[in-house]
Amino acid sequence: MKITLAYSPAPRQVREWSLELPSGSTAGQALAASGVMAEFPELAARRLALGVWGKKAGLGQVLSDQDRVEIYRPLRVDPKVARRERFNTQGVKKSGLFAKKRAGAKAGY
Repeated sequence: MKITLAYSPAPRQVREWSLELPSGSTAGQALAASGVMAEFPELAARRLALGVWGKKAGLGQVLSDQDRVEIYRPLRVDPKVARRERFNTQGVKKSGLFAKKRAGAKAGY
């Protein structure tokens, strides 16, 4: 069966491996066959977060033909914190529901 393994070491960089594996192979076997750990040794130091077609999976996940196994990197900033920071820099009157207001109207209405 044909499997694609994808990893993004940095933003806007994607590395993909096309693999031929026997039927019943797992995500862990796909990782071993690809050689991704040799190319990116920092992956071995941390706990891997994997997914198959965007859905969370473990190393023991049995793969099907044409599956795409993805290795996820950890988030650098919590999305809630990032949104809060953007909101603070943009200000209340320039974002979201408050971007447009009628002349003479109260803020937030």
